[in-house]
Amino acid sequence: MVICLVKRGWDADGKGPSVWDTFTHQGGERVFQNQTGDVACGSYTLWEEDLKCIKQLGLTHYRFSLSWSRLLPDGTTGFINQKGIDYYNKIIDDLLTNGVIPIVTLYHFDLPQALEDKGGWLSEAIIESFDKYARFCFSMFGDRVKQWITINEPNILAIMAYDLGVFPPGVPHFGTGGYQAAHNLIKAHARSWHSYDSFFRKEQKGMVSLGIFAGWAEPADTNSVSDQEAAKRAIAFCLDFFAKPIFIDGDYPEVVKSQIAFMSKKQGYPSSRLPKFTEEEKRMIKGTADFFAVQYYTSRLVKYQENKKEVGFLQDVELQVFPDPSWKRLDWVYVVPWGIRKLLKYIKDTYNNPVIYITENGFPQGDPASLDDTQRWEYFRQTFQELFKAIQLDKVNLKLYCAWSLLDNFEWTRGYSSRFGLFHVDFEDPARPRVPYTSAKEYAKIIRNNGLKESL
Repeated sequence: MVICLVKRGWDADGKGPSVWDTFTHQGGERVFQNQTGDVACGSYTLWEEDLKCIKQLGLTHYRFSLSWSRLLPDGTTGFINQKGIDYYNKIIDDLLTNGVIPIVTLYHFDLPQALEDKGGWLSEAIIESFDKYARFCFSMFGDRVKQWITINEPNILAIMAYDLGVFPPGVPHFGTGGYQAAHNLIKAHARSWHSYDSFFRKEQKGMVSLGIFAGWAEPADTNSVSDQEAAKRAIAFCLDFFAKPIFIDGDYPEVVKSQIAFMSKKQGYPSSRLPKFTEEEKRMIKGTADFFAVQYYTSRLVKYQENKKEVGFLQDVELQVFPDPSWKRLDWVYVVPWGIRKLLKYIKDTYNNPVIYITENGFPQGDPASLDDTQRWEYFRQTFQELFKAIQLDKVNLKLYCAWSLLDNFEWTRGYSSRFGLFHVDFEDPARPRVPYTSAKEYAKIIRNNGLKESL
């Protein structure tokens, strides 16, 4: 009998604390049942088990994120953790040995606490810190990693962490913090893209983008002009806020700028709460993505709702969002497969038919006690049918699909209450065994067959 000791990954082998370590250890019910990510699914110790799951599925690509504070414990290259480098080198090498292409995300919400203490994403100093971190990662791993995501869901980070304050550092800045953080996130991404382009691309021949979260917004009343405009604003504030500067012209959408200026004036501000890019910054930001990475889960109906006094990112958009009563629900995800097709068509038409990667999409398991998630798989199947339509009928240039996620894991403020994994993880068992859901077995068939057996 072999007993596997699973390390607490959060502080193992020289890793520095991240903002999520600090946030979860402070308690206060900000995370479901005060759960932490100290061990989570134990991948720091159990990478070999993860690799078995990857091989069992037959994946061609595997997306994972680097922990900034595992590589650079204080967030700077003044202190480099060799054990962190060794850990990620092994993951990358093992993937390539097994014919799996790594897609690596530099930053997935877990800012080193040392940098948050200096202002985090509200401070312009973070731009240079991120660029130096990105250069470090390109130099360490770029000889083998050819597909990079700089920042995961910058729009979600800006709103949840720095506007609403429900993500770390946990301090709300309604109507201002989210915009300032977004401003710095965009510039940090652009700087790191230019660093890759100038110093690494010629030799490494890779591609760099960022992963934008986006749902589809459908007018609640298709005959209502105000609802139609509200739906357009919803997409502009969520997707186009980041995509237009990076893919089109270096600046925010006009509807975003005019709406925030209008709301700011109504609320008595002397100027717009949205920061402005200089002309030099616009030139620096424009064109800094080599493919369009999008992360879709769900859709909503949108209705115009006037906002008179409330200050906040969500309030600025002046809308009400809600699901259609007929939509099935799994946790926070309403199942709307056709929404992903509409979103992809919008991206194609708005952003000059780019190469698109879906870097996240999935559904939580409704019954965490059961490995039979046949109903969840049906939602996956319906989604794949819509992707097939997008490719065949709409001529969308979709090249990659990544399901979220390989394993059940720590889902931010939802802790372990929300299970998106294709493999079940028993968080009560110290060994953290991985067992495939029905979805994993069916997903493996899709990969083996290179698609659904049924067509349109």
